[in-house]
Parts: sequence; C-alpha cells; structure tokens
Amino acid sequence: MKNKIPSRAWILPLLFISAQISSCDILRLSPFEVSKWGPGSGRYDEPGAISIFMEFSHEPDKAGIEKNFSMLEDGYKVKGLFQWEGKKMIFLPLSPLEKNRDYTVELPADASDTNGLSLDRAFEGRFSTRPDDTRPRLIDFFPEMDAVVDDQRQPVSLTFSQEIPLSSLHDYVSFSPSMGGAWDSHGGEAVFYPFEPWDFGKRYEMRIQASLRGNNGKTLGREYASVFSIGTDTEKPLLVGAWRITEYGDEVKLIEDNINEFFENSGWERNDSIRFDFSKKVDTLSVKNCLNAVGASMLLMETAPGFSEEVVFSFETAPTYKSRFSMTLKNGVKDIYGNESAGQHAFKIYADGINSKPPALIGMRIPMAPGNSSDQQAAAYGTDSLFADLPIMDGSDKYPYTVETETWIELYFDTAPDTQINIFSLMELFHVNTSNNVITFSPRNVKTADFSSPAPHSGWEAYCRVEVQGGLTNSINSGIVYFEISSGLTDCNGNRNTDTMRISLLK
Repeated sequence: MKNKIPSRAWILPLLFISAQISSCDILRLSPFEVSKWGPGSGRYDEPGAISIFMEFSHEPDKAGIEKNFSMLEDGYKVKGLFQWEGKKMIFLPLSPLEKNRDYTVELPADASDTNGLSLDRAFEGRFSTRPDDTRPRLIDFFPEMDAVVDDQRQPVSLTFSQEIPLSSLHDYVSFSPSMGGAWDSHGGEAVFYPFEPWDFGKRYEMRIQASLRGNNGKTLGREYASVFSIGTDTEKPLLVGAWRITEYGDEVKLIEDNINEFFENSGWERNDSIRFDFSKKVDTLSVKNCLNAVGASMLLMETAPGFSEEVVFSFETAPTYKSRFSMTLKNGVKDIYGNESAGQHAFKIYADGINSKPPALIGMRIPMAPGNSSDQQAAAYGTDSLFADLPIMDGSDKYPYTVETETWIELYFDTAPDTQINIFSLMELFHVNTSNNVITFSPRNVKTADFSSPAPHSGWEAYCRVEVQGGLTNSINSGIVYFEISSGLTDCNGNRNTDTMRISLLK
C-alpha cells in the first residue's frame, strides 16, 4: 500500500512554526542592550562639553526609550529633549550642566526594541563634574621590605595611584642614614637615583610622610616605612653577653650556667631588667620567641619591635624575694638577612637583692603602765615569744577594766636598708584579735618619729621602728591575744611581705 502525500494545508503551519523557533533562537543569541553610552564614567572638568547619549544593539522602541529614560543631578531629575541618529539617542538637557555635581543616567529593564525584546537588566551610568578629591595611594615599592640588594647603585622606585610632584618627593621622602639623590616622576612612577653608592652591609630605612601630596593637592594621609640592606651576609648572629640592669642604670654581667660548671647569679633586685647583647642587629621579636623563663612571671620586651644589637626584658611581676629562676635563650635568633643563631644559653638567677627584702616583723613593745611610760614599764616581745605572759592588770596607772585607755604599741621591722614602712599599709593590715574578748585595741595614728618612748628597745636599735597609737580597753577575761599584721604589708619602696605576721601572748 502506498504512503499518502501530505496536503499543503499541513505543510504551511509547519513552516511557520519552524520560522518562529528560528527567530527566537536568533533573539536569544543577540540580546537587546545599551552597547555604548556617553560621556562614560569618570570626572569631567568642562560640563558644557559633555555629550549625553545611548547607542543600542537593536533598533529601539524610541517612544518607549524616551518614556523610560531619566537623568538625575545630585538626585534631582533633569529635563531635556531627545534627538535620534539611527540607533543612537542623544539627550539634550534644557539647562546647562554645572560644575561640582554628580550625575546619573538610568534606563529600566522595561525598555525594549521594536520587536518587543526588553533589556536583560536595568542600565545605570554615573559621572561627575566635581574635582578629583581622592588621596594618592602607595601601590608598590622596590626594594621590598627587608630586602637585601647587592647593587650599591640600586635606584629606589615607588608606584602611586597618581602622579606625585618632584617637590613633594624631595620634601616628604627621606632615608636613614641620610642619602642624597635625584627624583624622577612620571605618571604614578617615582624613581630615586642616589648620588653616591649605598654603603655595603648597611641597613637603610626609607620613610614616606603622611603629608606627601599628589598632583591634585591631596595628601597621602598615612605614613609608610620600609627597610632594606646592601650586600649579602651569611654570618650567624652571636650572643655577646647578658647583663642585669638595675633601676639606677648600673650593669652587672651575668655568668652562664653550663654542663661542666653550675653558676648562680645572685643579687637580683625586684625592679631589675635583663639586656642581651648580640654581635649584630637581630630581629627583636625572634629574641622574644627564643627566650624562656622558668620560676618567674612572664617576660616583657621593653625594646621596640625591629632590629637592634641590644634587647631588654623585664618581668611582668617582680620575682619573689629569695626565689630562684632561670632564663634560657634558645637557638633561632634571626638577623636582618635571615641568618639564625646556633647554640643555647642558660642563666640561673637568685633574687636575693638586699634592696628587695620585704618588711618582716621582729617584735613589739607595749607599756604596762600608760600613765608612767618609762622603758622599765614597757614589755617587749619577739615573734618567738609564743604565749608569753601579757601582764595587763587593773590599776590607776595601768589598764582599768572596761575603760578605754590611751596607749601605744611599738612595732619593729627588719627592712631593706634605709627603708620605712608604708604607714597606710600598716594601718590597714594591723589588728589585735583575742580568743575570749580579752582586750580590744582601736588604732588611731601611726608615727615613724617623735616616739612616746625616746629610746628604742635595747638590741633592736638597727630595725625600723613604728609606733601605733590608740585606745586599749581591758576586760576581766583571760585568754590569748594575737597582735597580727595580715599579708601584704609593704614598705615605701614597694617591697611586699606575702605572709601573715603574728605575736601570740597569754593574758
């Protein structure tokens, strides 16, 4: 049986559908868009010379374009007329454009060509008639930070975001050690040519001040600095020595501890610091990373980060009096060329500096007859007088019961040489406790001179003497009396006792 030939009535719709599919494919491959616009993004000094236009990729729907197009001046709509040159639309503002204005041209995605194909996305263009107010920026420089350069005639180059006047480069770029030279500036590139060779083996610092100005008069706004060295160096840095530095600037060389011979450096004071001297300039932060202290608080680096032949450290908290600690400097200290030290150095320290001795209670003295305060009527007790008799008895010239009697208590302290007790610390921490309400004592005043008893207690003349004046009330009860100074007592140099000091007596 033969196949039937399809009628022409079926063939024509098929051809129409095929043509539609082909047309859609073409449209998808060629979107409708703004192919060019003017004046383009940027800053323009002459508003009267600006031409505002849009060119389209397809034949535009001119009425729709004019309806949807808008232009804004500092946010306000600009009125104007339209002129067409083929696919190019020209916008002619009714009022001239002005200086010191920001402009925006916009066309929403609803705009379409003559076939109804709309923009893929809304169009927005911006330009300005304001002067350039951007600061210059340093983009790049050579030699790089910490670079080592073999050429002693090496020029220094700086790359900025805009051209820098020669006068500004001469005034605001400097080298340390000082180096004379000539600048060349073109575009954003500035090059310094030294008049003399850079010194071999020397480290130079280049500093660019924040006041450096670009061609538009705007300053850099921040300071830049870089360092570079001339010549190659493979010598490892060595530790020359370590020194104990007193608060008065005195220097005491520290002796290393080693495997064959133990050595302990004594005399360390609470405010001392330590200085490490090296054979060449080293990275101070690498010294900090290689240094370790055992038996003491954290080490604080006093030397600024950078490169130096001397690096100084102190302790966050002063070492405890008569404590022992050690400091170890491991290998790995780096110089400016990246050479690292080898070997390890250890120092053992004994913190027994005489000026760091905290105050210690030696004893006390109290009159037994306040109305007759001669030495013979005063009883003295040392810290070893455990539960000695305290003969406070009732009497007209002694301590009558239940009546507050004005009296004084002398305290004797072993302190650092020529050091007085901090009387405010003593007033806060001194108190009298009892086991059975035996007595009460209310301190009112502390004296370090003009004592009630002119002569100190025999045998305690060398100690620091303090008198606490106050009122003592006697009771008929018997029991233990504790004369106590809580932990934390300090002297006038800041030395601090960390123990509670006590004299225990028996009434």
